Amino acid sequence: MLSAPSRSKMLGGTIVGHLAGVITVAMWGYSFVSSRVLLDNGLGPVQIYVLRFALAYALILFLSHKKLFAHNIHDEFMFLLCGLCAGSLYFIAENTALEYTLTTNVSLLTSLSPLITAMIVGLVYKTEKLGVGTWVGSGIAMLGVACVVFNSSASLEVRPFGDFLSLAAAFSWSVYSIILRRLNAGYDVWFISRKTFFYGLVTAIPFLVLENDSPDILGLISRPEVYGNLLFLGLGASTIAYVLWAVTVKNVGAVKANNYMYLQSIITLLVSAIVLGDKITLIGCLGIALILGGLWAGDNINKFLARRR
Repeated sequence: MLSAPSRSKMLGGTIVGHLAGVITVAMWGYSFVSSRVLLDNGLGPVQIYVLRFALAYALILFLSHKKLFAHNIHDEFMFLLCGLCAGSLYFIAENTALEYTLTTNVSLLTSLSPLITAMIVGLVYKTEKLGVGTWVGSGIAMLGVACVVFNSSASLEVRPFGDFLSLAAAFSWSVYSIILRRLNAGYDVWFISRKTFFYGLVTAIPFLVLENDSPDILGLISRPEVYGNLLFLGLGASTIAYVLWAVTVKNVGAVKANNYMYLQSIITLLVSAIVLGDKITLIGCLGIALILGGLWAGDNINKFLARRR
């Protein structure tokens, strides 16, 4: 049985974890709008990714540079997977999917990462049983995500290649969150984030070589709307957000942390309305209510069932 100081410390860590999760998804939700602005200004999807991660890596290397390598080769390989799954593969797959399928499809399919994470954790970690509330809450939240997505579109077409890339992005983020759960036990969040950025850049080099567009990057970066959004993506949505996400996963677990991903669509919906002038319809408002309701239901159903046992 835990002592009072231990319970207090655990509760404090949980609160910090949830707060970090909210701040993180708020920045990631806004990042879609920032990326859209950069795309409209002529930067390619891979170039945007490389520039934001290079900026983030330079900053975090300045702050955390005493330890360069992991404890062993196995962990170094795990960090390589983090860079691939949470960096190059996720962002490039998501951005490329937009060229082959509807934005509606990409938004909906990449939002499946919490469900994929829950299923992987349930299969891999036999001792960690997922409550009924987790599945019910996730289902309600996914209905909400669908409503938010359809706020601006009433059609859903099947376009296999783009849809496959969207699912690959969702799956890669789930794998990252589960690997992160293990690495959190032996490394601090700054080291984890720095290694993720480094390997994210390394694994993006082949994609950068293959990208056909060659805009005048120096000329583009001189524009306020370009360097302003790049600074936000590099310092906020990458450096600060990835450190905070590691804190979230460490304190509340991979499954609960990934449930916050559902909130991204709400943030993107609201920011798009303010910045880009997109309309919020009744179905969009219903989606927001379902997402918040699903997150609340998932936690409270599990607590209610636990008390009944």
